[in-house]
Amino acid sequence: MDYMRLLSESFDYAKDAIWGKWARWLLLLISTIIFPLIYGYTVRVMSGAKPAPELEGWVGLFIDGIKLLVITIVYAIPLMILTILPFALYFIPVSATTTPGTDSASGLGPELGIFIALAIFAIFIVAAIIIGILSTFAVVRFSRTGSMGEAFRIRTLLTHIGRIGWLNIFIALLVMGIVIAIAEFVLMLIPILGLILLFLLTPAFSIFSARYVALLYESAPAPA
Repeated sequence: MDYMRLLSESFDYAKDAIWGKWARWLLLLISTIIFPLIYGYTVRVMSGAKPAPELEGWVGLFIDGIKLLVITIVYAIPLMILTILPFALYFIPVSATTTPGTDSASGLGPELGIFIALAIFAIFIVAAIIIGILSTFAVVRFSRTGSMGEAFRIRTLLTHIGRIGWLNIFIALLVMGIVIAIAEFVLMLIPILGLILLFLLTPAFSIFSARYVALLYESAPAPA
């Protein structure tokens, strides 16, 4: 997979979307504050629109943003459960019976609790990678079809991901994350002005990310 092409084309797309188009940039900044609007705009970007679409149909943008948020939350539920589970297990009694000289309310104990927490953490990392890739393709499929139901056709999503390759997708998303993290870190190094620039460039980062995952999605034909 040509990761540099994904980065280059996504950068050019984001630049063309806002550079010199100050009215659109201002509206996008407002949309980042009313965040479902910027989510809705990324739906339009992920739908494959080229060049970047205008901000119009605000009600539709808001609704699409809410739908995107719902899809993301649903996919995040297993990770939320894995996050809470170690704390819940710590307080579960080892046995319902009591032993003389022991506290019947005692949990699994610190040693066993730590071991289980580490095991769950390892599972969490693997699950986060799998769910992260699945949810990424789910939101792009939703953007392409306009149907929330399509975002939860797991077998179809797995088929599409398999065509591209789990490792290829993981590396591609990792590259995107690192590039954005470096850019944001550099901006944060600039006192005061850096925070302002970071806010001003938030729409660019959103458009860049949306276009990047759209191109990644297109790297293999999507199943019907």
